[in-house]
Amino acid sequence: MEAIKKELESRRGEIETAIEVLFKTNMKITDWDVPEVDDKEAAKILLDIMQQKLDAIKADVEAGKYNNY
Repeated sequence: MEAIKKELESRRGEIETAIEVLFKTNMKITDWDVPEVDDKEAAKILLDIMQQKLDAIKADVEAGKYNNY
């Protein structure tokens, strides 16, 4: 377990950057597609979408989907 934690901690910055890039890219696309967009509202909706997917992945982990990944 400690080895897994150390490995993932060593890549924390990369993981966090990837999440931020995903968020910012989708915000830019929304700005391009919807000129009158309310950025705060768009950000909230985007975060909800991302959280729903994270929750689904978490449920899959609990169900054992990634036990032999």
